[in-house]
Amino acid sequence: MKQFLLATALIAAPIATQAESARDIVIAGVTAVFIEPDVAAIDRLFREDYIQHNPNFPNGLDTLRGFASAPAEGFAYEIGNVIADEEAQMVAVHFRATGWGPEPMVGVDMFRVEDGKIAEHWDVLQPEVRDTASGNPMWTPAP
Repeated sequence: MKQFLLATALIAAPIATQAESARDIVIAGVTAVFIEPDVAAIDRLFREDYIQHNPNFPNGLDTLRGFASAPAEGFAYEIGNVIADEEAQMVAVHFRATGWGPEPMVGVDMFRVEDGKIAEHWDVLQPEVRDTASGNPMWTPAP
C-alpha cells in the first residue's frame, strides 16, 4: 500500500506543480483583472503587499480590484506571447489593449511571483503603430 501511495504522489506531483507555475499564476491573474474580471481571484492570486512600478498606479490591490469591479466599457486585453523563467519566478506577457484610449496600445507586462502569488509588476506600453519601417507588426496573437 505504501508503494501505491508513493507512486500516486509522484505521478500527481508534476500536475500540481504545473498548475501552480509562475506562468499559470500570472495568466490567471491577468485574466482576473482584465479579461474575465474576478475580484475574489485577485485576492487569491496577488500578494496584499503587491508592488507596482507603473508610475500611474499605487502599490497594493485596490487599483486591481477597481479594474475588476468596474471594467471600462469596450476595454479588451489580448494576451500574446508569454515568456516564463520558472526558476526566477518571472513572467513577461506581450499584450494588446484596446478601449483605454483613442489608439490600441501594445506592451509587455512583467511580473514577479513569490510564494505562489503575484508580488510585483513592471510594464512598458506604447500606441500601436500599424505601418512599421520593418513591415513587421508590433502585435501578433500567440500561435
